Amino acid sequence: MPVKTFRPLTPSLRFMTVADFSDITKTRPEKKLVVTRKKTGGRNMYGRITARGIGGGHKQKIRLVDFKRDKHGVEATVVAIEYDPCRSARLALLQYADGEKRYILAPNGLKVGAKVMSGPDAPPEVGNSLPLKAIPIGMQIHNIELVPGRGGQLVRSAGAAATLMSRDGGYAQIRLPSGEIRLIHENCYATIGQVGNLDHNNVVLGKAGRSRHLGIRPITRGVARNPVDHPNGGGAGKAKSGGGWHQLTSPWGLLAKGGKTRDRHKPSNRFILVRRNGLPMKRK
Repeated sequence: MPVKTFRPLTPSLRFMTVADFSDITKTRPEKKLVVTRKKTGGRNMYGRITARGIGGGHKQKIRLVDFKRDKHGVEATVVAIEYDPCRSARLALLQYADGEKRYILAPNGLKVGAKVMSGPDAPPEVGNSLPLKAIPIGMQIHNIELVPGRGGQLVRSAGAAATLMSRDGGYAQIRLPSGEIRLIHENCYATIGQVGNLDHNNVVLGKAGRSRHLGIRPITRGVARNPVDHPNGGGAGKAKSGGGWHQLTSPWGLLAKGGKTRDRHKPSNRFILVRRNGLPMKRK
């Protein structure tokens, strides 16, 4: 799916790119497979803002995507490729032999009219969902379960793909898009292929209005504020790193750089063989 560029007739058009949507075959979603997305404005159940910079935006409907692929042994036909406003990937609308319709993430190369299936006996072809123990070594996979039966949780964004590296002792070694190598139980399901819409990362918003359409509001940098408004505000000398002696913090004084982002004692650490930075996971 290529992206469209524009002649720079206005400043906003100079760098703006949009998807050409040439892969979309159906413009309106299935009514039974959508629910309205309620706007929160970044507020929690008490009405207090817990996520700043959220508000407005175009009305959206959430597509109910089948991440479990638990209709085993029943062949389905791809009847449409659709747009999803809430995710970067495209959706494929499946119609099963018994008439039921479901959405799945559309892998790269899946066309209207293709046949897909899920289950341990399904062939390892693009769009089919199989347990890791039935997938050939070296294949690209996505929509990977972490717990058998829970549904796919990993590798679901546009253009993402993991690689099945090996199997041993009831676990499969999976190389994730981040470079992390992780052990996942071989009974977990995954879908063959790479997630479609590969050019999503080439789309440039180009103007503030497109951010507002997405519900993203502007936020002023802390270093550009006054000392009364932010710990990083004020000061005669300015620096991008925070302004000299003090470190970058949140508005409430929490350090923003250098802190660990993962619990050292997280139980799932034992399933990580190689971290995202390429270093082996430290064992006790």
